[in-house]
Formats: sequence, C-alpha cells, structure tokens
Amino acid sequence: MLTLPAGRRSKYVVLFLAIVCFGGLASFAGKFEGIQKNESSSFLPGDAESVRTLEALERLPGGELAPAVVVFERRGGLTEADRQRIADTRTRLNQDRRELVLEAQEPVFSENGEAALIVQPVQPGGGVADKFENAVQSVRDRAGTAQDGLEVKVTGAAGYSLDAIKVFGGVNGPLLFAAAGIVLILLIAIYRSPIFWAIPFFSVLLAEGASRGAGYVLGEAGLTINGQTGGILPVLVFGAGTDYALLLVSRYREELRRHEDKHEAVAIAMRSAGPAIIASGGTVIAALLCLSLAEVNSTAGLGPVGAVGVVLAMLSMLTILPALLAIAGRNAFWSPFDTIPHPGQGGVDETHGFWRGIGNRVASRPRAVWITGTIVLLVMAANALALDPTQTQDNSSAARWTA
Repeated sequence: MLTLPAGRRSKYVVLFLAIVCFGGLASFAGKFEGIQKNESSSFLPGDAESVRTLEALERLPGGELAPAVVVFERRGGLTEADRQRIADTRTRLNQDRRELVLEAQEPVFSENGEAALIVQPVQPGGGVADKFENAVQSVRDRAGTAQDGLEVKVTGAAGYSLDAIKVFGGVNGPLLFAAAGIVLILLIAIYRSPIFWAIPFFSVLLAEGASRGAGYVLGEAGLTINGQTGGILPVLVFGAGTDYALLLVSRYREELRRHEDKHEAVAIAMRSAGPAIIASGGTVIAALLCLSLAEVNSTAGLGPVGAVGVVLAMLSMLTILPALLAIAGRNAFWSPFDTIPHPGQGGVDETHGFWRGIGNRVASRPRAVWITGTIVLLVMAANALALDPTQTQDNSSAARWTA
C-alpha cells in the first residue's frame, strides 16, 4: 500500500483521489473561524460550577454576559481630575453603544482611594468572534489609555476574551509566514534548488487547509473550539508536515543516486521512510489525544483537532508528496549548481555523514547512553517538584483591591 504513489499509473490515481479528498475538506476551511467559541465557558472546565451557571443563564432572557471591567488606578490616591475623568468615561461608555454592549454601571471606588472600576456587561453574540471582538474593542477604545500617572486598563471576562482572540487569532498568519520562510530557506540551502521547494510546500499547504476544514466539521459535531485552537492548529500541521516531507525527500534523493528509475526510487524511499513517518505521526497523535482528558474545554478541544491535523499532514506526506515526486522525477532538483542526483554519484546517505557517525557511537555503547540520558532527564524532571502552582506574585490593582 505504501508504494501505490510510486506506480507508473497509480501515482496519478493516488494524486487525483488525494487532492479531491483534501480539497473537499479544505473547502470548509473558510468556515473554521466562524465555528470558534470565545465566550467565557469555552475557557473553563466543562464541569465547573461557573460553567453550569453560565449555561443556566443562557436559558434566561439576555443569555450569558461577559463583564468588561475598566480599572483606574493612581498610586497615592485618585485626584479630583481623576474622578472627573472616571465620570466622563462612564458617560462616554453609554453613548451610542455598539451592538452587544449593555449599559455601564456606576463607578465603584476602593476603600484606600487609589483605584476605581466601571463594569460594562457585553453579550457574547452567539460566539461569533468578530461581533464580540468589535463590541469589547469599542469599550476599550472609549475607556482610553494611561494619562498623567493615572493607569487605565480593561479586564474582566470580556477583556480577557478579547486579548485571547487577538493573541491566538493574530499569531496564525505571522507564524505560518515565518515557518514557510524558514522551510523555503532550508530546502534551498539543503537541496540548492530554486524550484523543488514548491512540491513539499504544496503538499503541506493542502494538508493545512484540510485540517481547518476538519476542525469546522468537528466544531459542528459539538467539540469546543476557540481562538487558542485556531491559532495553534495551522502551525502544528505545517511543522509536522514539513518534518515528514524532509524525511521522505531525503530518502528519495539518496535512492536517485542509486537507481535510474524514479518510480523505483520513490518506492524504496516509501518502504524505508514510510514506517518512520507513521510511527512519528502516531506518537504525536497519541500525545495530542491525551489532551482530551483535560478539564478545560479549550484544551480538551485542542487534542482531537490537533490529532486530526497531524493525521492529515501524515496522509498528505504519504500520498500527495510521493505521487508528485514520482511525477516530477529528478529534474525537480534542478539548479544552476548541477545538483540533480544521478546514479553513481556520491553523497551523504544512511551509511555516511555526520549523523551516521553519531549513530555509530550510540550503537557502540547503547547501555551507557540510555542510562546517562535517563539520569539526566530524571534530574531535570526533579526540578518540577519545586514548582508551586499556588504561589503567585501579583502586584496588579486586583491584588490590592479592597472595595
């Protein structure tokens, strides 16, 4: 089965069927953002009392509310000008409110006179990220920024959710571009070909689109997916897929220096690298599925979605990539430096090179290596016992709040 993409005719069949299946899933990729749930309950344990309360509130008129808490603070005490600004801020918050934004409450001052807060509830908007984000951002914009020593911040469930949406939503593009750039540079540097990079890049890109489409399907099935999962999934698929692609391409290039027939080279590369890719992907998938046991909804949702993404990345590298390699042949490695691999050429392979030397040293003393490695890992893991998750250092306004 692993060698089907290497057949003279079957490579076209495998490529066609794989592109149809992956493309079908990728057609739902544009809906992945809309299925994400960024209300407060998606970031909490499913069996928490607060979540049960929020679910009960959803059945009442108005549904769940996420408070946007505007905090004002001045060390040494609020001045009259500060109090006037606080009053003006509340007036501004209640003028021409955006959709989902409810009336801001009266300001509450701390007993020590150094801080005050205004609570303005925001409706979740059915979990639609754009509507909720715009609503909370309007509160933050109207609250203003620090001025003349008066600190102004927007927090609460609404502020936290907005930050989470921005962080995990904004990380997607830059990280993907960075990963693609690094992969491009590595492929050109390793294979010295200005065109070959397009083959593994296309395979990974198709898997990434299909993974977001699969995420949409899982979300429709009831799995909790929020901005955290949406930001991590593409990077996870892109990283894993590129790793598997490099492994297969390296073996394929070695076989092109031994065999004239490109189909035979792909078949041998698949038989040798395929099991390693499956084992590596299976390990990652099993680890991600362990996240399904997490109590926090967002983390529990990341496990299955990430696992499906790795499955798709692995399948793409075992179907689309080898089929493209069999079609393109050795000419895909063309470069001005004459780097096309030909039979009889020398080069680094599984019997030569730096890493083969490392492997030989490990194989010569396997017991010493695993005992030493185990001791080092145990010593490093022992430091985890010194961590105290209950100990925090918080010098924020919330820690000093005494109202």
